[in-house]
Amino acid sequence: MAEELLPPNVFVVYMGGSQRVPRDVTHVRVHKSVKIITRDAFRGCRNLVSIEMHDGVEIIEAWAFCGCTSLGTIKLPGVRIIGNGAFFQCTALEDVVFGDKLETIGNEAFYCCTSLRSIKLPKIRAIGEGAFEYCEQLTEVELSEDLETVGDKALAYCPRLRRIALSLKANLLGYYVFDGCGDLSQVDLVGGIHKTTSSLLLDSWRNNMNDEINRINQLLPNTPRRKTALIQQWMEKVRERITHYKSEHYALLKYNMTQLELALWDANLPNVDAAASRVVARVTCGANIIIPHVLSFLNDADVFPLLDYDQQHKGSRC
Repeated sequence: MAEELLPPNVFVVYMGGSQRVPRDVTHVRVHKSVKIITRDAFRGCRNLVSIEMHDGVEIIEAWAFCGCTSLGTIKLPGVRIIGNGAFFQCTALEDVVFGDKLETIGNEAFYCCTSLRSIKLPKIRAIGEGAFEYCEQLTEVELSEDLETVGDKALAYCPRLRRIALSLKANLLGYYVFDGCGDLSQVDLVGGIHKTTSSLLLDSWRNNMNDEINRINQLLPNTPRRKTALIQQWMEKVRERITHYKSEHYALLKYNMTQLELALWDANLPNVDAAASRVVARVTCGANIIIPHVLSFLNDADVFPLLDYDQQHKGSRC
């Protein structure tokens, strides 16, 4: 609809600051100079159906769109911070496109957004208490591997939530995060855990880890309540198990390195002067070149980075 065909109070260019927005506004364009949508700026604008947001907007303050019950979709390409209650009870809101700059979602930011269907948060670091509580149509949530904290009841009473993707960090989940999420039956892990598991040396270790990772999706469908506690316990068990196997991985890798170096010495240094420098001798026998390359198949540098081999063995003796 062309701007000139709209009544004065229906279309508004939002300039930020202390501007008072008419409550009957239906269409808004945020001016390029605006970096902050101020507190209560559109609160109670029940007829607001669209807002054109540019990527220079960085902050949406508390209660900015609270009660905008006709707003159906919004794009937030440059937003870093969404304040407390920013979209509280935006009951028609179906789609929110979050940009990759978003870091923080405040308490009850999307509380009772009963039409919201799915959420993908690529770079989020913190989600506040009750942020998506009572989002009754929400079925799927993908969270960032950078996520550090999920507040109490952040996703509680989302009865249609079926799948959540999250990282394996300690103390990630608050209390009762998934209370009332009776349909929750699938948890997928994001981050480096799958790469780490696939890099373990022994098949038995990899199989055991994969079984442990997949166990939650066998238990959740048969656990109608206390899903948060179950997920927390499972995450702790997976962390303990991978820590154990990483330790075993390093120990076996070190043993294999030592055996290879001894074999190289035995094959190539039959007449080495006993007083010769170990570093020089290792170069002479080729261990400096062979060990990192021959054993590379045992170790993924992105997941199990080898310490400098010379530094590990500095001052040691065969």
